[in-house]
Amino acid sequence: MKNIILLLFFITFFISCNKTSEPVKSEPQPDVVDLSKFSGGALATSIDATENAFGNQVENASNEDLDKFANGNSFFRSAWVAAGASTTARDGLGPFLNANSCSSCHLLDGRGQPETDKGLLFRLSVDGSTPHGNPKPDSVYGGQLSTSAIQNVLPEASVSILYTEIAGTYGDGEVYSLRKPTYTFDNLNYGNMESTMMFSPRVGSSVYGLGLLEIIPPTAILAMADENDLNQDGVSGKANLVWDKQLNSNQLGRFGWKANQPNLHQQTADAFNGDIGITSSLNPDENITGSVQKSRYLALQNGGNPEISDKILADVVFYQRSLAVPARRNIKNAEVIKGKKIMSEIGCTKCHKESFVTGFSSIPQLASQTIYPYTDLLLHDMGPDLADNRPDFLATGAEWRTPPLWGIGLNKVVNKHTFLLHDGRARNITEAILWHDGEAKNAKNAFRNLTKADRKALIAFLDNL
Repeated sequence: MKNIILLLFFITFFISCNKTSEPVKSEPQPDVVDLSKFSGGALATSIDATENAFGNQVENASNEDLDKFANGNSFFRSAWVAAGASTTARDGLGPFLNANSCSSCHLLDGRGQPETDKGLLFRLSVDGSTPHGNPKPDSVYGGQLSTSAIQNVLPEASVSILYTEIAGTYGDGEVYSLRKPTYTFDNLNYGNMESTMMFSPRVGSSVYGLGLLEIIPPTAILAMADENDLNQDGVSGKANLVWDKQLNSNQLGRFGWKANQPNLHQQTADAFNGDIGITSSLNPDENITGSVQKSRYLALQNGGNPEISDKILADVVFYQRSLAVPARRNIKNAEVIKGKKIMSEIGCTKCHKESFVTGFSSIPQLASQTIYPYTDLLLHDMGPDLADNRPDFLATGAEWRTPPLWGIGLNKVVNKHTFLLHDGRARNITEAILWHDGEAKNAKNAFRNLTKADRKALIAFLDNL
C-alpha cells in the first residue's frame, strides 16, 4: 500500500512538472491620460470643436457666475448705439470708432480678419513717449486711427491694402509664396499726420483662456527672460513693463500684440474707449483728438459719464476671464505625436513654452491648474520683415509677444478663416512659421529643411491644439 501511494505521488509530480503552464491573465489596464489634452486645466477646458468652441464657460459655475457670464456676453456681443437712443444701457457709441461691438473684432470670441471692418486697426504714435512711458500719440489722430464714425461725423481716414507675393523654396525644392502687405491711408479728413508718425496694424486676437494667462505667476514668466541671451541659444525673451492705471505703477505686460497691457480690466476698458468710443471710469474722456475734432464734436451728446458702468465693465471682464480653452484633439494620432516631437526638436518651444501652473484667482476653476498655452508671454525680436518699427513701452519696433497657440486649429471652424500674425498677412499656419525671423530664424530654417512628411506632421500637431 505504501508503495502504491508513493507511485501515485511521483506520477502526479511528474505530470505537474511537464504540464504546459498557461499565462497569467492580468486585469486590463486603463489608458494613461495625456493631461496636455486639457489645455485649460481640469475645469477650464471645453470638449467642443464646433462653431462655439471658443465661447464656453468654465465648468461648475455658480448661479451668480452664470448670470455675470451671460450679462458680460450680452454686452460683449451686442452692438452699441449712438447717444440719444432709447437703449440707454448701450448708448454712447463713438463719435469715432473702429467697430460697434467687441464681437465685431472678436467674432464668436475668436480672431479678426485683416480688413478694417472685420477686426483690423492701426495704432499710431510719434517720436517720444508720455510721462508714463506710453507711445506718444499723433497730435491730430491720436493713438489709434478710427476708420468709422457715427452719423454726421466724418471718419478719420480709410485704409487701402496692397499685397505683394514673395516666392520662397523649401530645402527639398518645393516652392511656396508669402504675401506682404503695404498700407496707404486715404481720405485724411482732419489734416495731415505728423511727419514722424509711426503706425502698427493689429488684428483682433482670440479672447478665450485670457483669465488663465492673467494669473500665471510673474516669477514664472520672468524666469524665462534672457534679454542678453546669456545661454547663447539665440533666443532672448524680454518682459515688457507697462503702466497700470489703477495701481499707478509699472507692471508686467501680458496682453496685446506687444504685451502692452497689464491685465484684462485695463485691456477691456482701453478697447471700449479706443475701438468703440465708450468712456469708463478708467478712461473718462471721449476719443476725440486734435483741434479740428474738438471744435466740432466735444459738445456732442454722450451716453453718460461714464458711458459704461463699472458693473457692466466688470461683467464683460468676468465673461472673458471665464471663457474655457478648447481641448487638444487627436492626441493619440501617430502623425500628431510625431509633430509634437518635431516642434520641440527644431526649437519652437523655446518661445512657445508648453505649460505653466496658474496662481490664485477669484474664479476658483482657474487657480492652481496646469495649463498648456504654448507661449512665454515675452517679447521676441522677429526680424525686419515683421517689424512695425513702432516702439511700445519697452518693446522695440521689431519685438512681438509670443502668441498662445492653444485652439489655433479651430480658427477655420469658428471664424471661417485661417489668417495669422499681428496683421493677418499669413494665410495659414505654414505661412506664419515661414515669416518667422530674428530670434526664430533658426527654428524657421529648420522647418524649411524638414522633409515634406515631417512638415506635414508638425502642422498636424498645431492644427489639433
